[in-house]
Amino acid sequence: MENLGALALILAFCLSIYAIAGSIIGKWKNKPFLVLSAERAVYSIWFLVATAVGILIHALVTGDFRLSYVAQNTNHAMPWYYKVAAWWGGQAGSLMLWAFVLSTYSAVVVYQNRRKFREMMPYVVTVLMVVQAFFLMLIAFVISPFNVLMQGKGIVDVGDGRGLNPLLQYWTMIIHPPILYMGYVGFVVPFAFAMASLITKQPGDDWIFTTRRWAIVTWFFQTTGVLLGAGWAYAVLGWGGYWGWDAVENASLLPWLTSTSFLHSVLMQEKKGMMKVWNMVLVSATFFLCIFGTTLTRTGLVSSVHAFAQSPIGVYFFTFLAVGIAATVYLILDRLDYLKSESHMESVISRESSFLFNNLILLASCFSILWGTLFPVISEAVTGEKISVDGPFFNRVNIPIGLFLLFLTGVGPLIAWRRSSIESLKKAFFWPVAVSLALVAGLMISGMRHPYALMSFGLCLFVTATVFGEFFKGAKAIRAKNGMNFIAATVELTHRNTRRYGGYLVHMGVVAMFIGFTGAAFNLDSTVEAAKGDSFKLGRYELKVRDISDSENADYVSRKAAIDIFVGEKQIDTLYPERRFYKASQQGTSEVAIRRQLNEDLYLNFAGANDPKKAVVQAYVFPLVSWIWIGFWILFAGTIVCLTPSKIRMQYARTEVVGIARNYAEIQK
Repeated sequence: MENLGALALILAFCLSIYAIAGSIIGKWKNKPFLVLSAERAVYSIWFLVATAVGILIHALVTGDFRLSYVAQNTNHAMPWYYKVAAWWGGQAGSLMLWAFVLSTYSAVVVYQNRRKFREMMPYVVTVLMVVQAFFLMLIAFVISPFNVLMQGKGIVDVGDGRGLNPLLQYWTMIIHPPILYMGYVGFVVPFAFAMASLITKQPGDDWIFTTRRWAIVTWFFQTTGVLLGAGWAYAVLGWGGYWGWDAVENASLLPWLTSTSFLHSVLMQEKKGMMKVWNMVLVSATFFLCIFGTTLTRTGLVSSVHAFAQSPIGVYFFTFLAVGIAATVYLILDRLDYLKSESHMESVISRESSFLFNNLILLASCFSILWGTLFPVISEAVTGEKISVDGPFFNRVNIPIGLFLLFLTGVGPLIAWRRSSIESLKKAFFWPVAVSLALVAGLMISGMRHPYALMSFGLCLFVTATVFGEFFKGAKAIRAKNGMNFIAATVELTHRNTRRYGGYLVHMGVVAMFIGFTGAAFNLDSTVEAAKGDSFKLGRYELKVRDISDSENADYVSRKAAIDIFVGEKQIDTLYPERRFYKASQQGTSEVAIRRQLNEDLYLNFAGANDPKKAVVQAYVFPLVSWIWIGFWILFAGTIVCLTPSKIRMQYARTEVVGIARNYAEIQK
């Protein structure tokens, strides 16, 4: 079976090369059947990669320990669902996941556009297949997941494996990597259309029109993947945080920042014909930062709990990045005449300027994180000494940037297009600013003195007041005209312009997350070594160790503490933090216990034991952290609304009418 899997990958690689050649030659020589043949090769690539994936999963689940990849990432004691997750738990398998997701997206793109954008599609397929060929080359010839274990001249079955890394044996890791890849791989599609638009010197915004939903969906997958990773770090690593400015965490955040900027900037191109160069740069930067993040994770360039060990694929990634970036820069510079704005900014006090500031601030954050992430590597290369950049640096730079972005989130809806008068600004800003200042004053009177926390809470209320004001004004007008109740009028308002009001809901999700982030300013922690019967205090809680017990199964041995939680004289809960030691991998992990509430989390980690009768317990109180996860669900609802077709489609008539007319003409041809 391993030979069949390896053969499928080699054939898929050969077909990707054929698809590149067929698309280019078919376009240049005006041979539509060759172009069609190349597009059908894309479907075949998906089938071959899916076949290889199926063979690998079968080997993982059934325990075919003749394969090196299976022996390194599974064992008999693991549940079946972790054996499936082992597909992306190792280096070669994770690259195969990249190739599979890309082949799926490519097949969907070809099918969706089989009668549309015939000028661009050969080049779209070319770009997609260049990326596809790169990843297929790696898993077919460099680090194949189908390598067998050899002893002398024979194949060896070792009988059992090391098992999946215990840190990855958590439910979010079953869905986190696929969702994250669906986001990062997905941005290859807008990038391919953007490059095809430049190559064919398209005068319009067809690539924007056709990739609009792709960009929103893939951005949502990016967001979900990042937050799932934060949730995993919070619940598994045992240090109590959800974000530590780790190099690989930063690498996942970088393309999210540029894609967020792109989603805002693209509105300007649709509505005003502006920021065309911005959008080309942003969509290209997002794609290459996705590849860069993959490079950091898989080459051993940085040290991280998220990263794989050093491997021989680094030179391939760096070469791909260098060639790809050079070609993209050349293409954008060569086509600048086709990217001229159709209108210009008329005033600094306008909604157009708020979009521009939004882009600049997001890119400033992106650059600071990129610089901080690469600085240890650069310093080691230049001076021979590795100078680390820790969390305080990133916090000092990015907290003010985040607060300013939060401010712009509230300002945007209050400013008119083109230009705003002083009187209109006073009227629009009065109530949001008034309630925000009232909240800050109330918090200061109650004893809060943390400057960033005060600013964050005030800005959160400012944005909330702005968003609710937009919904209220629109729903009030519909209610007065149609006689609906207020809830029905709000639903009708949202349905009439789903992108605008769905975007407002997304902003409210971000506000909820900022509330959760701000709670970190008031964290409490304590580390104690306690025996059975001992108690200790943390904030308003009293914690008493009721019992410490040992257990064992086929997979691991563990020690668990039962800790009763009291507030005053009343017992409110019992938590069970645990320490496990996995036999196959010889690794230890913590199973933290968390009491989640809207106002705060009580978090207990069994950190170890210096004495068999005692437990080292790390206890934390994390105020408001649950609002981060609540914010995600609000953001999810807003994204669904954005993807729902509007009842009335008038706000982007310039782009949509032209795009629809062109597509109809192409279909008729």
